[in-house]
Amino acid sequence: MAIGQELLNAPFPEMVKSLGVGIAEAQFELDKVSMKITKFMAGLKEDGTADPAALLKLTSSSPNSYSLLGLGFTPTFYQFVDTVIELKIAISMRSETSNSGVSADVKVGFLSASAVGAAYSQKYQYSAEGSSLMRTKLVTVPAPSILEEIIRNELELASS
Repeated sequence: MAIGQELLNAPFPEMVKSLGVGIAEAQFELDKVSMKITKFMAGLKEDGTADPAALLKLTSSSPNSYSLLGLGFTPTFYQFVDTVIELKIAISMRSETSNSGVSADVKVGFLSASAVGAAYSQKYQYSAEGSSLMRTKLVTVPAPSILEEIIRNELELASS
């Protein structure tokens, strides 16, 4: 089933909830990655032990190694800032009765729709159209100021 059809089959509140939870989980994963990068930039492995591969020696004869944080680099953090859900659904139904010859056209709009098979569509002259769009914007944000302060303090302690 195509993603667009899944959106048409989902009740609107459930879709909004799923999108919100998905964004929160994605934000959490992005923050975890940023923290891993912060440790690497500090010259540490994930377990907090020193990682010589993450330290820079400016020259081969220099006795000093520097972390990226020690050289002034800062980790990048990301944040979701704008999310849009757009649904367009058009449903039409035509029914005819042979006894009285009466025909009626009905147009209905609502926030939840279900898929209709080809046999149903042909038998009842039923058509349904829909489109959906989900868009989110991700931007970089500065590292939290308290994190930068802690990093500066840790670097000062390590260098003394």
